[in-house]
Amino acid sequence: MLASLRARLYRIGFNLFPAYRGTGGRVTYIAPDWQEVRVKLPHSWRTRNYVGVTFGGSIYGAVDPFYMMMLLKSLGDGYVVWDKEAEVRFKKPAKETLYARFRLTDEELEAIRAELATEGTDSIDRHYTVDLVDAEGIVHATVRKTVYVSTDESKTA
Repeated sequence: MLASLRARLYRIGFNLFPAYRGTGGRVTYIAPDWQEVRVKLPHSWRTRNYVGVTFGGSIYGAVDPFYMMMLLKSLGDGYVVWDKEAEVRFKKPAKETLYARFRLTDEELEAIRAELATEGTDSIDRHYTVDLVDAEGIVHATVRKTVYVSTDESKTA
């Protein structure tokens, strides 16, 4: 119950935070264990570019922080997580609301922990992709994120 309430408060906080709010994106769901997040990016006057399609900056900004936040929350204390790199592939101009769904599995989290527990390995890079799709499931953009994870707090990406 407390985890569910905390997840709801994070969702509200994201949607009120000025830097995120400016993207036009809205967080619609955060799982209590932070292994799933859903985002909605409405097509509106705030997210349209000069030619009338969804602005690429809004597309990227709406999905930017989530894999980093999900890993921070899911791995727990003792891990350093930073966004390191991103790539956006625009596939189809969007004139409608877009949706993104982020997921982490228990197996992925255990793989990260196991790899970092290996002697001589104090940091790794993980790659994640998320599609921005319309209501019919048509992909309009794919964002690939590289996330740096470390167990050594003195290191940075």
